[in-house]
Parts: sequence; C-alpha cells; structure tokens
Amino acid sequence: MSSKTLIRGGCVLTLGPRTPNFANADVLIDEGKVVEVAPGLRARDAEVIDATDTIVMPGFVDTHRHVWKSLFRNYGDGGQESAGPGTWGRHYQPEDVYAATLIGLLGAIEAGITTVVDWADLQFDKRWTDATLQAHADAGVRTVLVYAPLPGDAPDDDLKAALGRLGPAPRTVAYGSTDPFTAEGVTGNWGLARELGLRIHSHTGPNPGMVSALGGLLGADVTLIHCFNLDEGDLNAVSSRGVSVALTPSAEMASGSGPPPIQKLLDRNIRPGLGIDNEQIAPGDMFAQMRTAISLQHASYFDLKLAGKAGLPNLLTTRDVIRYATVDGAKVAGLGGLTGSLEPGKQADLVVLRADRPNIAPINDPIGAVVWGMDTSNVDWVFVNGRALMRNGVVEGDVQGARKLAVEAQRRVATAAGQMAAAGSGVSK
Repeated sequence: MSSKTLIRGGCVLTLGPRTPNFANADVLIDEGKVVEVAPGLRARDAEVIDATDTIVMPGFVDTHRHVWKSLFRNYGDGGQESAGPGTWGRHYQPEDVYAATLIGLLGAIEAGITTVVDWADLQFDKRWTDATLQAHADAGVRTVLVYAPLPGDAPDDDLKAALGRLGPAPRTVAYGSTDPFTAEGVTGNWGLARELGLRIHSHTGPNPGMVSALGGLLGADVTLIHCFNLDEGDLNAVSSRGVSVALTPSAEMASGSGPPPIQKLLDRNIRPGLGIDNEQIAPGDMFAQMRTAISLQHASYFDLKLAGKAGLPNLLTTRDVIRYATVDGAKVAGLGGLTGSLEPGKQADLVVLRADRPNIAPINDPIGAVVWGMDTSNVDWVFVNGRALMRNGVVEGDVQGARKLAVEAQRRVATAAGQMAAAGSGVSK
C-alpha cells in the first residue's frame, strides 16, 4: 500500500503561521507527514480521498484527561470523587486499566481528537503502566503518558523503566507531579524529571500565592492544570516564566471548582490548551470544550458591560478558541514542533469534518462552524501520523471487542467497590 494520501478539494484550515487557510485546496501526506498544502495537487500512487463539502483541519489536542476513568463516563451523580484513585481506582487491575484506557482513546478518536495527554495516576507498579502503554499502542492515537505516581511513591525507578518500555512514536512520557506544591516539595522529583528530559505537568496548589512561591523552579517545560485559584502574582509568574496552562472548562464548572481564569490569561497573552479532564462529569469532545470556553468569556464580558464597567476586554473569538484546541494545545503538551497545525514537515495528524450535514449547512464561516455548530457527528476521517484511524465515520479496529472489555471491566470494578447497583445497569440510583 502506498504511503501517500491525497485529501482533495476540501476547505483547509491549516491554523499555522507559515501556511494560509484555503477555501478549497488539497493536502498531500507522505511517510506520515504533511508534504504540501495547495490547490490542484497531483501525486502518483496516492490514495485519493474526496474532501468535497468538508473542512480539513488539524486534529484536536486534549491537553489533560484521566483516561482510566472512562469506565464511569457520565456518572457525575455518583459524586465527583467516586471514581478517584483512592476509591474505585484501588479496585482496578491491569486488565481494567487497559480496557478503560482503550475505550477512552477510541472515543477520543471518534471525536476527532488526535493527541491525548493521559494523566495516568493509577500506576501502582509496572503492570499498570504496561497496560496503559499497551492501550495507547493499540488505539494508535498520539499520546503523552503523564506518569503520576501516587503521593509518597518514589518515581525514580518507575519513570526510567517507563521510558524504556515506551515503544515507537507517537507515544511519549511526561512527569505528573503529585508532590506537595511547595518549593521544598517539588525540587527533588522535578529535578529528576528534568534530568530524564521529561516535561512536568502539575495541578496547581490549593492556595493563592503557591505558584509564584516556586520561583525559579517554574519554566517553559512546566504545564499547570486548571489554575482557577491563582492570584495576580501567580499569573504574572506563569507569564514571565513561560509556563503553559491547560484548562478543562466543562469539568471545572461541573465539579464546582469555579470558572477557569480565561480573561486573566487573555490579559497576559497566555494562550491555554483545552482538555476533557474526567468524562465522569464532562463531555469527551473538544467541540464542547471550545464552546464552554468561549461562552464563559463572553458571559463575563457582558456582565461587565451590564454593570457599566469601563475598559471592557475584547471578546474571545472563534479564531482564538480553535487554536486553543489545536496548535496552542500542542504547545501546551510539549508537542508544538510535531503537531497542531497543517504545515509541510508537521506530522499528519488531521481530521476531515463533514460540512454537508443539516446540523451545519449552509456554511457561512468555516471556523465559526467548527466552534459553534459542529459536534462529533461531523467527524468523518481521522489521521494520526498519516494513518487513517477513522474512515467515512467509522473508527478502525475492533471497537466492539473494546466495548466488551470495557463493560466487563466496569462490572468487575463496580462490584469490587460495592457499587454494582449504581453502575452498569442503567437503573436509577
């Protein structure tokens, strides 16, 4: 089979600084990379995909998700922490982690997500880590395994061992800091992660001022998650030190954590990535996250306007928020040089979105259509590393087999946790 694919005749949103968007153009893929984006391309021996009446764009980048929680999707009424590492999580065996991670990643592919940053905080030993990595490999999506040892566990040997078991791209490892959020608490393990060349992901501390207190420990290799409790000094430290921010707006609102600080980030020209966090209480697609982010910022703007405040900020645009979900998200994940935009030399991680469906036609503005109007039903093709993971609206691979594994794992874990009546049957709790 040829390594070349020609996606012909779509509206192409490259979202890159060097390559313009096109009302009608072709995308040539070869050896897993974007080779050229322009109208009227020809390529001998290429598989040709007719992209008429579609929008072709970079795949979405999910910058923070606990994928192992996929067994308990939409179970928010059971309480936010019911499926946490210390409750239901302790009943997972490696086969349950594999099943949860696989079905979660297949669901991400079906939603047009081509990169998932997986905060894996159930790594009790190498068997759990290997099960997670195997699910990553079997799903085929680009992943970052954020190895997040439970508080008090020493990450040294496990981190090094996980690196050796990674296998080929498109998978990589980062360090998920569960250390006490103080300069003294993070110094040792953050230093180890840096020695290993790993990016550092960390939830922010519970109190304002804790981020700025880290001082020189902050850097461009750090991604802070949520950030709803940061004060002005913290935000200034994030900006001045080049720290990245991952927001999960739907989960943050649903969990009672409060609205994400979108306007405060905008005021400092901090461009966040977007993520799902936890499908127990949040939708698992980036269309919902984009709409939540832009709606929250617009609501805060109009609150200020109705209150008669002067010096109103600019409204967040669809051009901004689609970048949060793609090119900015890739930078937040530490993958900005690889993915996030459709430019020659980048990895061919992209989606083809149907623009002829009644939920979106007629198209007036392609970017506005993606942000405000589309949903997972519009996802038609998904490519990662130039490989089609979804064709004509159908995910490649044994989806039914993965679903069976997930249902069985859900029942095992719920039964072990004494919650069988509350999960898996559809019966009202």
